[in-house]
Amino acid sequence: MQLDNGTRVTQFILLGFPGSQSFQISLFVFFLVTYILTIVGNLFIIILVTTNHHLHTPMYFFLCNLSFLEIWYTTACIPKILAIFLGRSRSISFTGCMFQMYVLFSFGCTEHILIAVMAYDRYLAICYPLHYHTIMSLNLSRKLALGCWLGGFLIICIPAYIITTLSFCGSSVINNFYCNIDSWIVLSCTDTHFLEITAFFIAIIVIVGSCTTTLLSYMFIIATILRIPSSKGRQKAFSTCSSHLAVVVIWYSSTIFLFVKPSKQTSLERTKIVSIFNLIVVPLLNPFIYTLRNKDVKVALRNSLHRLCGEKVPKNIHIKSVSAAYT
Repeated sequence: MQLDNGTRVTQFILLGFPGSQSFQISLFVFFLVTYILTIVGNLFIIILVTTNHHLHTPMYFFLCNLSFLEIWYTTACIPKILAIFLGRSRSISFTGCMFQMYVLFSFGCTEHILIAVMAYDRYLAICYPLHYHTIMSLNLSRKLALGCWLGGFLIICIPAYIITTLSFCGSSVINNFYCNIDSWIVLSCTDTHFLEITAFFIAIIVIVGSCTTTLLSYMFIIATILRIPSSKGRQKAFSTCSSHLAVVVIWYSSTIFLFVKPSKQTSLERTKIVSIFNLIVVPLLNPFIYTLRNKDVKVALRNSLHRLCGEKVPKNIHIKSVSAAYT
C-alpha cells in the first residue's frame, strides 16, 4: 500500500473472485459474452429507434436513454473486471477508483429515476390514452430525461466529496470487483458515520422513492387492464406488464439489498454476488424485455430489414391507441 503523508492511499487492490485459473477463465468468458450482448443489444435499440421516425415518441425516447445509459453503466466497470480475470493488474489508483465509483453510482441513480419516469409514462399512456399526447409531449419528455441525468449525477457528488475527506491507514484490498461506497467505508480508518448516514438517506430517496413511484404506476396500470373487456387484450397486456415487472423486481430487490441498510460493514461476499445482477443481468435484459417484444419495434425491424435487402418497404401498421404500444 502506498501512502501520501502517512494517510493517503494512492492505489487499491481489487480482490475480485478468488479461485483457480480455470475458474477465472470461466468467469472471463461469462462476463465477456454478457458484456458484448449487452452492448450489441442496447446499440441495436438506439439505432432502430433513431432510424425509424414512427418510433420517435416519448416512450421510445426514454427507451433510447435507458439503452444509452446501460452501455456506459456496464462499460464503467466490466473492462477492468475482464482484465482482472485475465490475471493482469488488480490495482487501481485512488483517483481511478473514485472516478469509477462516482460514474457507476451516478448511472445507477439515473437509471432508478428514469425507470420511475418510464413507469409514469406508461401509466399516462394506458390509464389516460386520450390525454396522453397533451400531457406527455416530446418537449416534456426531453425535460424529464434531462432531469433524470442531472439528478443522478448531482446527488452522488455529496458522498463523493465526503469520501475525499476520509483517511486510509489499514488494508488497501477491496473485497469486490469494482469500487463502491461500501469498500471506502470498510477501508477507512476514520469515522464514516456521516458517510453511512448520507448514503443511506440517498438510497432511501432515490431507490425507495423511485421504486414506490414505479410500483404505484403499475398498480394503476393493472387496475386499468382488468377493465379491458377483451380477454385476449387483457392477456397480452398482462404478458407485457409481467415481463416489465420481472426486470423491475430484479433491479430494485438487488439494489435495496445492496444499499438500503444503515451499516455498510457487513456481508461483502454476498454483495459481490448480488452486484452481478445490477451490473450484468439487468443491463442485458432491459433491451429485450422493454422493446423486442413490442409490436411497433417488430414492425420497424421488418422495415429496416427490407431496406437493407433492397426490397420495397410495406406500409407500417399504425397502432389504434397509445396504450396498444405496450402490448
